[in-house]
Parts: sequence; C-alpha cells; structure tokens
Amino acid sequence: MALILGIESSCDETAAAVIDSNGETLAARIVAQRIASQDEMHRPYGGVVPEIAARAHVEVLGPMIEQVLADAGLALDDIDAIAATAGPGLIGGVMVGLVTGKALAMAADKPLIAINHLEGHALSPRLAEPALAYPYLLLLVSGGHCQILEVRGLGDYRRLATTIDDALGEAFDKTAKILGLGYPGGPAVERLAREGDPKAVPLPRPLVGSGEPHFSFAGLKSAVMRAKQAGTHRDADIAASFQQAALDCVIDRTRIALGACGPVTALVVAGGVAANAALRGALEELASSAGLPLVAPPPKLCTDNAAMIGWAGAERFAMGYSEALDVAARPRWPLDANAAPVRGAGVKG
Repeated sequence: MALILGIESSCDETAAAVIDSNGETLAARIVAQRIASQDEMHRPYGGVVPEIAARAHVEVLGPMIEQVLADAGLALDDIDAIAATAGPGLIGGVMVGLVTGKALAMAADKPLIAINHLEGHALSPRLAEPALAYPYLLLLVSGGHCQILEVRGLGDYRRLATTIDDALGEAFDKTAKILGLGYPGGPAVERLAREGDPKAVPLPRPLVGSGEPHFSFAGLKSAVMRAKQAGTHRDADIAASFQQAALDCVIDRTRIALGACGPVTALVVAGGVAANAALRGALEELASSAGLPLVAPPPKLCTDNAAMIGWAGAERFAMGYSEALDVAARPRWPLDANAAPVRGAGVKG
C-alpha cells in the first residue's frame, strides 16, 4: 500500500487529499479529501483574480492539510510521498502549493512528486475506473485548456488537437458573463440552456467541416455577444444555441481525432467541462458509433481537486519517480512537449 498526500492550488480551488493506491474502489482509494472554493471571492469580478486566488491559498492550505490528515486518521510520518501540482496554472497559486509540498517533504523526509495539473486530469479516469487500460483517447476540456490527447502510458502523451484561441470552459464563462449569469459560468449556462431552443439563434461552428483538428471558440463567443446586443432573442435560447454550437465543434474535432489515433481502449473525457451532461450525452453517442466505451470521472473529480493529483502521484511513485526540492513551478507545461506548433496567439499547451 502507498499513501500519497495530494496538494492542488493551480487556480481557484484549494485542495488536499490522501490517496491509497491499492484501494479497489473509488471510495477506498480516496481516503480523505477537502476542497475550498473561492467562488464567492471572485464572483464580483466575473472571473478569477490571480492575486486574490494566491492569497486565499496561503490562508487555507496549511490548516486544510492538517484537517485532511486528521480525517484520514494519519500523521504526516504515515504518508509515503507528497504530490503537489507544479504547473501549469496561475503561477502564484502553483507556487503556494508546491512550496508547501516541498516544506512538508523536507520536514518529514518524504519523496516529493511534482505533478503536471493536466496529467492529473488525464489520469483521473483511472482513479475512478480501475479497469481503464492504456492507451485511451482523452478529450481534456476545462477553463484553461481544450485538447485531445492519445494517452499511451504514464508520461507518454501524443497531442492531436488543441485550441488556437479560447478554451471551451472559458467560452462558457464568457457566455455566462454576457448573459449576466454570474460566476462560475459553466453550470449556469448549462442550467439556462435546458430552458431554451438550441436552434433558435444562428451561431457559427468554427472550423467544423474544415478537416483541421484544432479548436477555436473566440468567434463563437463574439457571435454570442452580437446575439445578446441585438436584443431579439431570449437569454435561454442564446444559452441553448451556444451550448449546441460548442458541442457540435467538440464532437467534430473528436471524431477527427478518433480517425487519427491508433487503437484505443476507450474514449475518455476529463476536466471541469466534462461535468456538462449535454457534452457527456453527445460523447456517449460518438463513442458508441466508434465501438468504444465512454469513460468519464464522476463530476466531483472533473473540477480541480487534490485526489487526481494524489492519484497521478501514486502512479508516478509506483514507477520510482520523485523530484529534487529545487523543482520549479511552471505557468505553462505541455503534456506533449514534442507537439508541432499551432497557429494562433492564444494557444494553450
């Protein structure tokens, strides 16, 4: 058995968890976990303010780790390794979590494992589904990232598509802001979309039918703004039409990726937007048509959390990985460092 303390602070959730790598079920693998949301702090600004996020991590993280260890009935000496997010993300927040992990590792003489936040998302389906085997095709959709990757093994990722401007979660959040729905925007848009007609507002599907594998959501976001300013459509219809247009783009890109990758065991979706029920339904149909299962973590593991960081640490610990205490925090850290450059100033990862 390996017990891993996971620490996550890359954006606006402060999280800590203890993972048992030998647990046979999800409930047994997550020994204890806590998450502190910063939604109320950032809501007046309609988005995450990096300085506010970093200060909140500083205030919350230390006591939270003590609470998680107490919840697990463990002392720090009982932990086998400490896994902390080292990037990508808001650099102030990343540094808070990573420095905390370094201090604990030094104090307890435990190995430190620096985790790529995106790898945490990429491996989170294996935390939830122990039978999920490599390789699988991953759609990673969050507020900061929108990528499709062939996950061939631990640390072995082939990027097939990325966004050339905005991420899908960012487009949801900006649509929510345009419609006055508040923050966080993704769930609010999804709720309002259930009341609207997805065909009511003619919105573009950027790059659909072009054969290009990458994503673009900036034009769709601008079209939502124009639709709102026109004043001729109900907000619910704009939300529903936006969500449908976004899903059409995602399904088109994922279909292309399925044709470009090698044999895979499953189609997997992870990241914050993976909690969207409409997206899961559309991907379920696509996966079925390709003769593959769709694997999606439970919604609580889609948003940023420390359980996924602890699990990624557990997989790396099992392979003998650890880092020196001078490992640096990284604001950007692509999973596939060898991926070809993509046009667009807003490319992320």
